[in-house]
Amino acid sequence: MTSEPKTSKQLFFLVALPRSGNTLFTSIMNQNPEIACTPNSITLEIMKDLFLLKQTDVFQNYPDHKSLDNVLDVVYDTYYKDWPQPIIIDRGPVTTQGNFALMQKHFRRPFKCIILLRDLMDVLASYMKWYTENPDAFPNKYNLKNDEEKLMMLMNKDGAIAMQLEAIKNSYNHKDICHYVKYDDLVARPAEEFRKIYQFMGLPYFNHKFENLQQIEVNGMKYNDTIVGKNMHNIRSVVRKVNNPYIDKIPERIRQKYGHIRF
Repeated sequence: MTSEPKTSKQLFFLVALPRSGNTLFTSIMNQNPEIACTPNSITLEIMKDLFLLKQTDVFQNYPDHKSLDNVLDVVYDTYYKDWPQPIIIDRGPVTTQGNFALMQKHFRRPFKCIILLRDLMDVLASYMKWYTENPDAFPNKYNLKNDEEKLMMLMNKDGAIAMQLEAIKNSYNHKDICHYVKYDDLVARPAEEFRKIYQFMGLPYFNHKFENLQQIEVNGMKYNDTIVGKNMHNIRSVVRKVNNPYIDKIPERIRQKYGHIRF
């Protein structure tokens, strides 16, 4: 007889644009041994890919919805069943319309979302600094001629930025389960912001430290940044606001098209 996946874990989601403090947030939150805040998660992709099987000829030839729905119902319980932490903060765009509908149908238990907010020009300036200082960064691998072309590539409709922007926009339709944290507030007043986050989660506050921070490691695993480019997920050892000179180097066409996206 096989054992059923445990359902005792409490699930939260982290929704944010890339370069918005995700890695910093995760490093700090994971100081609490009761919490596992994940790096980029594939769980929503698993849900989507399973759901899309319903569009295949093989499924439609024998449309056993109940059996496939049984698999969808236990994706999160199965994925996290061997993680020792009782509280999971899964990093993924759960508040897009499609993802949210899948979660409502198949997870069927309450969950809350922490939304990190950072102005898009600051996000793009962070990307510029990273790919300029790291030649192996993935935006440098597409024979693009200049910053404008690289930033337009990052802003493609199927990319991570567009997906997270959709998730943030749609999150305002579910404000009752969302807590919004501005990146600038997080780095200026981390203790105050983390206390608010714990209050939102309904958990006792953990005495976090905001210096001598460690790079992300969850259950013995780290990011392999040879895939996307060196230093993609490196964080400073101390929480502080650092002015980025690349903000003034963003091409004018990019500013005109996307400069209005502010939080």
